[in-house]
Amino acid sequence: MRETILLDPTSELAPIARQPAPPLPSVKGAVVGLLDIAKPRGDVFLDRIAALLVRRGLAVERFRKPTNTKIAPPDLRRRIAERCRAVVVALAD
Repeated sequence: MRETILLDPTSELAPIARQPAPPLPSVKGAVVGLLDIAKPRGDVFLDRIAALLVRRGLAVERFRKPTNTKIAPPDLRRRIAERCRAVVVALAD
C-alpha cells in the first residue's frame, strides 16, 4: 500500500496540526463574507452566491485578495474575521 502525502497550499514550512472549526448551528442574522481570490470569473461565481444569500435574508460583505498567487494579507484576514461569521471563497477560472 502506498503512503499518501497531503500538501498544504499555504506555504507553511512546517505543517501545523489544526482542528476544523465546528459547523455553525445557524447563519441566521450572520454576515457572510465572500472572498474573491482574484482568479478569472471568481466575481461571477460570487455574484450568484451573493444574490442567493441576500434572497435568504443574509447580510453579505465582499472581499478580494490582491493576487491569487499569494495568501491573503494579514489585514484582509483580520477584517474578514472581525466582520463575518462565515466565508465563501471563490475558486473559479
